[in-house]
Amino acid sequence: MTLLSVAQMNSQNDIEANFDVIESLIQQSKAQAAELIVFPENFVCFAAGKQRETAAQFESIQARLELLAHRYQIWIIAGTLPCPFRPDGSVIQDGRVRTVSLCISPEGTEARYDKIHLFDVQVGDAVGGYQESKFFEPGDQVVVAKTPFGHIGLMVCYDLRFPELALTLRQQGANILTAPAAFTYTTGQLHWQLLLQARAMDSQCYVLGAAQQGWHGEHRQTWGHAGITDSRGQLLQSIETEGHGLITSDFDLEQQNQVRLAMPLMQHRKIIHY
Repeated sequence: MTLLSVAQMNSQNDIEANFDVIESLIQQSKAQAAELIVFPENFVCFAAGKQRETAAQFESIQARLELLAHRYQIWIIAGTLPCPFRPDGSVIQDGRVRTVSLCISPEGTEARYDKIHLFDVQVGDAVGGYQESKFFEPGDQVVVAKTPFGHIGLMVCYDLRFPELALTLRQQGANILTAPAAFTYTTGQLHWQLLLQARAMDSQCYVLGAAQQGWHGEHRQTWGHAGITDSRGQLLQSIETEGHGLITSDFDLEQQNQVRLAMPLMQHRKIIHY
C-alpha cells in the first residue's frame, strides 16, 4: 500500500512565492506519509508571454526541485516547466520552448516527458482562443517512469483528451497516470472530471489529476478540482475548495492487478480498421 498526493495551486508569476507554496504542500504531503506528490501545469510560474524567460531558468529550477525531493525524501511529479532544449540537448532555434514534466526521486531526475498534444482551440472565455503551438514545440516520445511503488505514465493536461496515449502508456507497463493540468474554467467545468474517470476506466490505471485553480492575472481563469481516480474509473477524491489544496489516497498494486484480471481489457482489445 502506497500513499499518493495530488496538489491544487493558484500559481502566479512570482516564482519565489510559488516555491513557498510548493514546499508547504510537500510538507503537508509528507505529514500524511505520502511517497509521491503531483504538481499542476505551470506550477512554478504561471505568466503568459514569459515562457522563454522562465525556460532560461529551467536547470536551476530543476535543481531546486531535486533538492526538495532529497530533503523531504519524496518523489515529485514536477507538473510542467518550460524548457528551451529537447531531451537530446539540442536547443530549439525558432523561439519556442518545450512543455516538460519531470519525474524526480529523492536521488534526482528519473524521467522527462515533453507534452505531445498542444492546446490549439477556441474557448468561450475571456481569452477566447489558445494557440500553444505558437509558443511551444510538441514532444514525440511516450514516457513511463519506473518507481518502487509502480510504473508512472506521464501525461499533461490536453493529453487527457486522447485515449490512445493512455492506452499506449498502459501497454508500456503503466500503473499510474499523472495529469498535471491548467484546464480553463469553461472546458474544466464540462470535461475535467469526466476525462479523469474515462482515462482511468480505459487504461485501468490510477489517474492523478493535479490542477491549477482560480485567476492568473486579469484574463486567465482555471477550473481546479484536482482529483484522484482509481483503476475502475471511480473518483476517489476531489478538491472542491478554491486556491491551494492537497488530497492523498491509497494506491494498492495488488488490488489493481485484481481489477485487471477480473476484466482483462488489454487482452480483449481488437484493432478494427473500418
